[in-house]
Amino acid sequence: MKERYGCEVALRSPAHITLIPPFWMEDVLENNLKLATDDYTGKRACFEIELKNFGCFKPRVIYADVVPTGELRRFQTELVDFLVEKALFPIRKDDHSFHPHITIATRDLRKKSFYEAWAIFEKKEYNVRWTACGVSLLKHDQKNWAVIYTSQLKEDNLTT
Repeated sequence: MKERYGCEVALRSPAHITLIPPFWMEDVLENNLKLATDDYTGKRACFEIELKNFGCFKPRVIYADVVPTGELRRFQTELVDFLVEKALFPIRKDDHSFHPHITIATRDLRKKSFYEAWAIFEKKEYNVRWTACGVSLLKHDQKNWAVIYTSQLKEDNLTT
């Protein structure tokens, strides 16, 4: 996408599935958020994530589509509920439905280029699976998003 269409915005953050939309909070709360995330993840097992083909939000976004399993939906909902209940962070339940995806092109994809690229991606077959064993916190530095912390899930419940 960068070479063919000049798309760089999606490269300003590591590939990720957004569980909670971006929010602003005081830096002094950062350690509390890390501890709360550890508290939540420490009681939950690793789980499978599957990407299957591509999707889009017309006319600017193309993404790798995440299969929205019950396990992933439950994990996301319970994480939000857990952090909201703490009442320490400016996180609230979102009225929008959870649509897990991994963005590959976004705001800097021009409309004309979007339709050209989408004609290719909508026919592409793509399938990959992995085990999610952590939740990362990303922080924006006025230019890019960077992982500032990763909290680990329990690995002892993995099925083989």
